[in-house]
Order: sequence, then C-alpha cells, then structure tokens
Amino acid sequence: MDTEFEWREEYRLGVDVIDKEHQRLFKIIKKLYAFKDEEKNRQWACQEGIKFFKTHTVKHFADEEAYMSSIGYEGLERHRLSHRGFRETTLPALEQELEGSDYAPSAVNHFLGVCAGWLIGHTLTEDMDIIGKHAQKWENMLPGEEITALQKVIIQLVFDMFHLESQVISDAYSGEKFGNGVYYRLVYNAEQAEKKQEVFMVFEENLLINTVGKILGIETNKLDTMLIHAARYTARQFVERVMEHFPAIEPHHIVEEDLLTYSQFQKVFEKEELQASLLFDTGAGYFAFCVIAPHLLKSGVGTPLKKDTAMDEVEKYLSKREKQQQAESSKPKILVVDDSATIREGMKRLLSTDYEVALAESGVAAIRTITLNPPNLVLLDYEMPVCDGRQTLEMLRSDPSFADTPVIFLTGRRDTESMIKVMSLKPAGYLLKHLKPQEIKQKIDEFFTQKQ
Repeated sequence: MDTEFEWREEYRLGVDVIDKEHQRLFKIIKKLYAFKDEEKNRQWACQEGIKFFKTHTVKHFADEEAYMSSIGYEGLERHRLSHRGFRETTLPALEQELEGSDYAPSAVNHFLGVCAGWLIGHTLTEDMDIIGKHAQKWENMLPGEEITALQKVIIQLVFDMFHLESQVISDAYSGEKFGNGVYYRLVYNAEQAEKKQEVFMVFEENLLINTVGKILGIETNKLDTMLIHAARYTARQFVERVMEHFPAIEPHHIVEEDLLTYSQFQKVFEKEELQASLLFDTGAGYFAFCVIAPHLLKSGVGTPLKKDTAMDEVEKYLSKREKQQQAESSKPKILVVDDSATIREGMKRLLSTDYEVALAESGVAAIRTITLNPPNLVLLDYEMPVCDGRQTLEMLRSDPSFADTPVIFLTGRRDTESMIKVMSLKPAGYLLKHLKPQEIKQKIDEFFTQKQ
C-alpha cells in the first residue's frame, strides 16, 4: 500500500501554535508510514513514535487547552477528556500490543491506523469547534425537531470533514444493502442506565476509500486493516460530535464496539424499533446512521472490538467479510416485492440456498432497494395496494439504468386483460402464487439457465 499522509490547508485553524503542532503530528505519522514495511526499522520507528506521542503531545495538549481557556471556550472540559483518553488509555494499549506482538506488521498497521484516525477525527471535528467554525453553522437547529436537526448536523459535519455534499436518501432506512458495506456498532453508556444508546454506522466500501483512505493517501481500491482502524476512530469522533447536537441522545462513554456482518445487522431491522434511521448519499458513496436503545439488542451479535483483541478481530472480520462477498457474488440477486410478509418470507426460505434474496413490502420500497443494490431479477406482486405492480414497473422502466432489469410478476390469478396492459413494459414473465414451491423454484432456475 502506497501511503502519503499529508497535512492540508483545510485543517488550518488560524491559531499558529496549534496549526504548527498539527503539521508536525502529520509529518511524524507520515515518517512512520515510510518505515512500516521495513523489518529492520519498523520497531525503532514505532518506539520513537510512541515516545513522541507520549512526551510532545503533552505540551501540544497543554497549549491547546491554554488557548481554549483564554477565549472562554465552553467545550474545554470535553476537549481535555479527549486529550487525556488518547494519552492515558489509547497510547498505552497500542504500546502493549506492539511489544506483545514483537512489532508484527499487523500490530504496526493497527498502531498507525488508530493514530491516523484519531488525528483526522480530532483535527476535523474537535479542533475546528475551538474557533467556532462548525458551531455557528448549527446554531439554528430546532430543539423540537430532532430528526430534522440530526439530518442537518450530519450533512454539515460530512461537508466540514470531507467536503462532500450529502443528501438524505431516506429518513426511514430499513437496512437495505448497498454495495459492499462495513457495518459498525457503538454502544454508549449514559450516567443513567436507562439512557444507554446504540449507534450503527453503515459505510459503503467506496466511501471509506474515498474519504479516510484519501486522507491516508491510500492508492488501492481494497479495504485493509489500517484503513479499518483509521475509519473506526474517525467514525467514533464523528458520532460523538453528532450526538452533541442531538438532544434526544446523551452518550457518556463507549462500553462496546462491534463490526457486524450484513446478516447480523439486518436482524436489527427485522425485530427492533429504531429511534433514528437515516440513509445518505455523499456522491462518493452511501452511508447510514441509525440509533436504537442498546438493551433491545442481545449482546454478542457481532465482532467485539476490545483493546486487547481489536487487532486480531479486524483481521478476522475482513477475512470473513471477503469470504461472504465471494459467496454472495457467485449467487444471482433476486428481489421479492410483495405486501404479504408470509409470501416474502416463504420466497426467501425457498430461494436463499441458491440466490441472494432481498425483500421489499411495497413498490416504493422496491424502487429504493433496486437503486441501492440492483438485482438480477425482480419478483413483483401485481396486486399491491397504493402502488401496484404495473405502476412499480412503470417507475422502474422510466429510469434508463433499469430499463432492462428482468421483472417477473407474481399474481394470484391469470388475468389476460391485466397482462396485456403491461406488455409494453416488457415483463420477463408471470408466476402464479398457487403453484407448488418446487414448481416456482424450478421456473426461476430455468429463467437463469436460459439467461446464461
């Protein structure tokens, strides 16, 4: 991996003593990158890096805190806690991992990823607030409209951090898959136990590569352990900054951190009620921001990330994720659209062995799912309320990108007049719901065989 971790003008605060130290921190991490693949020098480089961060950042943090105090900055205590956490908790844990692994490449990647992620997140969020660069833009948030406020805060923060113009795709995201995703869970423990909260962030792989990856200078189109670690720490600070402007949620500190597979993440949406569930398009990739109460989700659903296991668990997660993607990529994708939950679940059980099956309960949900994760075949209920099968197919065919998406109608009766009405929309065929399951499966298998 070719990495050029560079200071950028967009990080400049205009406070000379802070800006100079930030530039120096970026240079130190860049130098560490240069030695990370050299077996003879990487141990020495990491040891020198730890020494620098332990000693020099003490002065930098003191200078920052003195400046904040001099201007009466209200966030001084929060900022001081962030400094203390990095110095007294994060660095010692990383040093222990490096020494315990004899400075193995994976441990070095973890060390660099965490340091880079912390610096990116801290510079682009916490430090920008010192000069009021972000807070002023959020002063007019309406306290009684939490969801609207949350959308605005996230859009603003994404722009401030990564200069991406985001837009809300859905304010009721229901766990649809979009591309190759990374599913990240944080559990926050408030001072009052009943106020504990969970936050899920879902990132399209390309988004991480195009944001955190670009800041790191990564020139590959594949996730690796360093990028995951950097993304974790950037995301943690992103969430904490968002939470400060969302009055319905009051996080205290992180008590659990997990990486989930898509199937584990999807279970949340099958049975839990979310407080907020938003889907955004940044132009560089999609991401979702979801909030639920943590006691609703059973523990142990994903890959727990703890100080002493994070390095190994991220590697295992990436390996498991790659195997799952390979398995999924070999299966054709089918979207089942039906207003009956019984039909949807029955079709999923029937087809999931040989196909990757997504579900949608309405025509509108189907269009959204098709846009996010285009299927190889749509099984579309003809007789849905509000927006029926014909109207759904009309909407689909109006977009040139999906003009050729195969659609087979699911219907309870063979209605010649209805079939004639949709001939111009080029359906791929019809399936009667009263057929035996094995007959439905056989016809779908035959469709893909003929297509090949």
